Amino acid sequence: MEAAEQIAVVWKQVRGPVIAPLLRASVMVCLAMCVILFVEKVYMAVVIVAMRLIGRHPERQWRWEPLRDDDPELGNAAYPMVLVQIPMYNEREVYKKSIGAACGLSWPSDRIVIQVLDDSTDPAIKELVQAECHRWANKGVNIKYEIRDNRRGYKAGALKEGMKHGYVKDCDYVVIFDADFQPEPDYLSRAMPFLVHNPEIALVQARWVFVNANECLMTRMQEMSLDYHFKVEQEVGSSAYAFFGFNGTAGVWRISALNEAGGWKDRTTVEDMDLAVRASLKGWKFVCLGDLRVKSELPSTFKAFRYQQHRWSCGPANLFRKMLMEIVKNQKVTLWKKIYVIYNFFLVRKIIGHILTSVFYCLVIPATVFVPEVEIPRWGYFYIPTVITLLNAVGTPRSFHLVIFWVLFENVMSLHRTKATFSGLLELGRVNEWVVTEKLGDILKMKVQSKVTKKLRMRIRERLQLLELGVAAYIFFCGSYDLLFGKRYYYVFLFMQSIAFFVVGVGFVGTLVPN
Repeated sequence: MEAAEQIAVVWKQVRGPVIAPLLRASVMVCLAMCVILFVEKVYMAVVIVAMRLIGRHPERQWRWEPLRDDDPELGNAAYPMVLVQIPMYNEREVYKKSIGAACGLSWPSDRIVIQVLDDSTDPAIKELVQAECHRWANKGVNIKYEIRDNRRGYKAGALKEGMKHGYVKDCDYVVIFDADFQPEPDYLSRAMPFLVHNPEIALVQARWVFVNANECLMTRMQEMSLDYHFKVEQEVGSSAYAFFGFNGTAGVWRISALNEAGGWKDRTTVEDMDLAVRASLKGWKFVCLGDLRVKSELPSTFKAFRYQQHRWSCGPANLFRKMLMEIVKNQKVTLWKKIYVIYNFFLVRKIIGHILTSVFYCLVIPATVFVPEVEIPRWGYFYIPTVITLLNAVGTPRSFHLVIFWVLFENVMSLHRTKATFSGLLELGRVNEWVVTEKLGDILKMKVQSKVTKKLRMRIRERLQLLELGVAAYIFFCGSYDLLFGKRYYYVFLFMQSIAFFVVGVGFVGTLVPN
């Protein structure tokens, strides 16, 4: 008892002059970031509503008319030569679907080359992919199976190497599909007219839709985040600035623009965004087609999702560090566009958004229950976050009832994203780590159909996430203290958030796959 009393006395002596000012300063910084993010979300919502009201669709904004082969003298020459690149790495579960979809594109057979870039390290998978390419070649498809003797540069290295082959010199445009992407046959006929009729356009990006969105709660949460990204962020950038970050797949590039921008570089883990920013600084314009959809697969295991989020958070921050002065000094784009790229695209969405969520909601707000001198205004911890959440949720109306789960899950993931963001900004540790996102394809359906009853077994240390468990304990302790001694009712949120961290921490999130 004496020790506890001494600790209480020391705490009271330190709290007022030391802890309270530091915590109050943290709250002010977080509130400032909260307002910045709020203004950004409202601004994008206003732009989207205005676009809908005035009917500003890409087909109206740019010249578009279907490509025709009416001229008998030109024949198929009216269609530009297109290269389709499919980078792969040990894609046993999905390689057939992606190759089949690419080979099924409606385009003159003598005006398209399918290039499968296989970096697989498993000889058995290499044989399967090569056999699939030969099968389509026997059907008359112009398909090339390409390998290299190293994985230098990962995906960027594979794409760069693929562009060096002699037959690529005849191509005017290159389409990229990751191994889990399945374009519809009319993909090229809908995307190519923008590039053919508008010489200032370098990139046409399609929207992703997800074949496994209903697989588990975690994939539903991902769908909500990515729907907002495509339906709001990408379309605002496309309509207002003709700029957005290339998503790395389901996009068509003008090869001359790609080369002028310096081609593929592997200096970060977001080679796609790197190319997009460099091309934009050369004056090229981009178009995002929200109604052109390409089916893809979401990572359904937490391990795969975590690695993906690390790459998607670390890479942009590292690219921002590397390109900030290059953007500032650029003379080919307007000041307004430079401000948009630096402030809106990088600073607010790629850095402040991650840091605010983890620091404010998972660290600062819980800590204030111990320091009654520090008050957080209601607009800062409730009104603004509620509006931001609702604006994010409108992108996926069918999941609106899951919005509370989405908030809690996003707060959990923000911890990893913030770590990754600082790794990128400071170039620490895993800054250039590239782990290919695992795709499961139909493996789970096959297991169910074959009535596999074997229990899933995972090593405890592989399943437990100690960081999440530690944060869960901290937030639960803060909630308990607020319930017993506080008067702010934070404990309602804190208990729910601690449960979310605990569920993730013990591995009960996503799909568990038997070995």
